[in-house]
This record gives sequence, structure tokens and C-alpha cells, in this order.
Amino acid sequence: MDRYIALLRGVNVGGAKVGMADLRRLVTNLGHDDVKTYLQSGNVVFGSSVRDAEALAGGIERAIADELGLTVPVLVRSGREMAAVAGGNPYADREEDPTRLLVAFLATAPERAAVDALAVPGGENVAFTVSGREVFLHYPDGGYGRSRFTNAYLEKKLGVVATTRNWRSVRALADLAAP
Repeated sequence: MDRYIALLRGVNVGGAKVGMADLRRLVTNLGHDDVKTYLQSGNVVFGSSVRDAEALAGGIERAIADELGLTVPVLVRSGREMAAVAGGNPYADREEDPTRLLVAFLATAPERAAVDALAVPGGENVAFTVSGREVFLHYPDGGYGRSRFTNAYLEKKLGVVATTRNWRSVRALADLAAP
């Protein structure tokens, strides 16, 4: 049985309201084991014998729609993938403040042309690295909350669904999904 992390987009942060107890119940009822949520923002760690991340995401999306009446995009990463993200941040050694580091998880790898055209809005100091289905973000002059280089901006410019987590959450989720 492998460990997975489901990342719900826009849950309890200005979007759909989903109780974590409901989320644990839904994921458990889908036949997954050792289901745990992290924080209140739609992070679920679970064990499953299903090895298809898209099928896992689709099942959770359908359960949320059927039982809660909400349309919520779900992105799934394996425990191994999350460990690679947590160990592969190109900005981690440059920044002591974890609130200035984030990762945007993408539903699919964006088109090369969209990545090549991606630019930080004028006047902002943000570093980013697109690596497959993740965008590593570094806000050296301040927080994500004051920037225009946001999850919505990335979705628009890259043409894919995204959900962003802070560095502390990424590391905690990797730890929770470790064997």
C-alpha cells in the first residue's frame, strides 16, 4: 500500500467550505486507509492500493460533489513525489523564513511556451522555478499575500489548475506521507 497526499484547491481559504472530519470520512469511505488531514485547508494524507493518481483525484472530486454538493479540484501526489518536492526546493538554502517559500502544485505539466512566457509582474521581487508539475516560489521581500504572483495568476498564465502550499505545509505533508 502506497501513501498519497490529496491537495484540494481553494478549500476553506476563500473558497468552498469543507469540514476536515467530512473529508476524512469521504476518503475513508472510498476504501483508503490511515486517512489524516493536515490543517483546515484541504490536505489529506492516506494509504491506498490504487496506484493511479488521476483516478484517486477523480474519486475524491466525485465524492465531494456527490456528498457535499461542491465542485473542488483535487490534485494528488504520491508520498515519494512529495518527498522529492520537499527535498528539491532550489530556494530552501537561501531563505531561513519558511513563510517566504511556497510551492504551487499543478494538475499537469504546463506547455513549454507557457513556462517560457511566465514572468513576475513588474515591480515585484519574486523568484520562481517551474519543475514538471510544481512551481517553487520565493518571496524574499515579503509575503505571498501582498504579491500579484499568486495561484490565480499562475493558473491564468500557465493554463492549468494549481493549488499553492507554504513551505511548512509541504514539509509536514511529506513527513506525514513517509513510510
